[in-house]
Amino acid sequence: MDSDHFTPALGRPGLTRADDLAIRLLTRETVWRSELLRQVAPHNNETIIDVGCGTGTFALMLKRAAPGARITAIDPDPHVLALARKKAEAAGIEIAWRQGFARDVAGLGGSYDKAVSSLVFHQVPLAGKREGVAAMFASIRPGGEVHIADYAHQSGALMRALFRLTVQGIDGLADTQPNADGALESILSDYDEAAVAPQAVVPTATGAISLFQAIKPFRN
Repeated sequence: MDSDHFTPALGRPGLTRADDLAIRLLTRETVWRSELLRQVAPHNNETIIDVGCGTGTFALMLKRAAPGARITAIDPDPHVLALARKKAEAAGIEIAWRQGFARDVAGLGGSYDKAVSSLVFHQVPLAGKREGVAAMFASIRPGGEVHIADYAHQSGALMRALFRLTVQGIDGLADTQPNADGALESILSDYDEAAVAPQAVVPTATGAISLFQAIKPFRN
């Protein structure tokens, strides 16, 4: 997100279609996505942006949970966006799909109630993590919420080992290691100190996935 390059699904072009299956089989997807949906708690009158939406799985969950909500979803990969659009069309669900990076969110012209991202920032260089989180906060109204589900600090030998063997084996060390060392918690603490503690931590075969919630403060 600090350049025009991005890590594609499963780390390699051509594997995009397998991404949904891999996430479902290896990350306890039903558990953490359901918990993230409960945490976001979408309402019918809200505007919500899904940052790094991938094939649109969570954007569709948001819209199904709150049909009156206005959902925008953004991702830099045109191939995953094409799959997301097809899924939405097949389900008869209307979502505003946009191509772009997390850094572009604040420039879309919206003032969202909530911004959410899942399994994105562990694939992004450190500068891009900072830019992306900053853009999410800039895109929401005062009092609005940022929700992130991702691989963050990996505590315990088992989770560190699983993360190293799976996620880092696919995506490499450069972008993923800062997350394992706690970079995401550190970045979020600049905006909301309470966000350092995750709302939930879900152990998986690929490492621990942490769910964070941060609130944009009101300022005079």
